[in-house]
Amino acid sequence: MLKIHIVLIGKLKENYWIQAEKEYLKRLSPYAKVTITSVPERSFGKGDDKERVKKIEGEKLKKYLGGGIVVAMDESGKQMDSIEFAKFLGDNSTKGEEIKFVIGGPLGLDKSIIEKVDYVVSLSKLTFTHQIARIILIEQIYRAATIINNKKYHY
Repeated sequence: MLKIHIVLIGKLKENYWIQAEKEYLKRLSPYAKVTITSVPERSFGKGDDKERVKKIEGEKLKKYLGGGIVVAMDESGKQMDSIEFAKFLGDNSTKGEEIKFVIGGPLGLDKSIIEKVDYVVSLSKLTFTHQIARIILIEQIYRAATIINNKKYHY
């Protein structure tokens, strides 16, 4: 069984995202134990130093990054198709360690986080809100689990 910990900035606000997350977590339950840790997002305005905001959020995230295999979700990361992602999860889960995925807030992840992780993965060349990225990641973890377990979901 996969051991997944998703550590991210911000929380889901709209009910449709909350329902989507619940649905995929329910589907994932036979294949993975998933823990989600939401760290409060730092508010910012036009005149704020965005790098400083990312640094403050990064410091909050660092508390959760010890142990396991840590994967930063960042637009600069390696892109994979679903089969490659399933292989990546399968290969890393054989070590029995927890796989931690880290998602930044609206401004992304601070470079200090990117420098500390084991892998950097991109969901797409497109830019997504951190709420959508969260749902896409969970859906892709579910898709990977079904591929690993030879279940019908990915065609």
